[in-house]
Amino acid sequence: MGRRGLTGKQDTFLSYLKSYIGDEGEWPTYREISDFFGFRSPNSVTQNLQALHRKGFLIKTEDGFILPEENEPESTSYGIPIHGIISAGKLQEAVEENLGTITLETLFPSLDRLFAIRVSGNSMIGVDIHDGDYVLLMDDDIPNGGIGAILYNGETTLKKVFYDEKGLRLEAANDEYEDIYILPDVFEEVRVLGKYMGHVNKNGIHKASRRAFA
Repeated sequence: MGRRGLTGKQDTFLSYLKSYIGDEGEWPTYREISDFFGFRSPNSVTQNLQALHRKGFLIKTEDGFILPEENEPESTSYGIPIHGIISAGKLQEAVEENLGTITLETLFPSLDRLFAIRVSGNSMIGVDIHDGDYVLLMDDDIPNGGIGAILYNGETTLKKVFYDEKGLRLEAANDEYEDIYILPDVFEEVRVLGKYMGHVNKNGIHKASRRAFA
């Protein structure tokens, strides 16, 4: 890990921003950042910026992100306090103890690789993902039969993804929607945006099942 919890890549990314702003007096464009690091998608730029913001090394404003005066985290992480241990067997004496906090990093160890997209539509209600929910995606490959976000011909969709020598099949979790088939000769037009890791709605945070991570 780099400075104060940054990964090596995040530390390099932050150093690039500081150097560029110091030399040019302004922020680099997404294109300049992508070209410098060899990113294939602007999403990679966004994910790095958001990761630095979550860890307090960038401040988010209405116009974008800015560097704090001192490149140290601007605040500590908030979490749910753990007040002790409770028996799930025999009755035992209650002992209150400070055991730390549950944070997003606890729930999602690879938090720096996560990003969220808001869902529009009900094709995935069979797996309890509804219109208006926010899906949590990781910049990673989607396992066969797993759920993920796909970009195809300039359009995006969240589906169960199946693939074999015959091609790619995108399956909804709602019988009202037909499967989408993509042939091998057009695979170059398909890009994985992210693997489904969970979703967030008014009822809380819902992590994907182990099968979705397989």
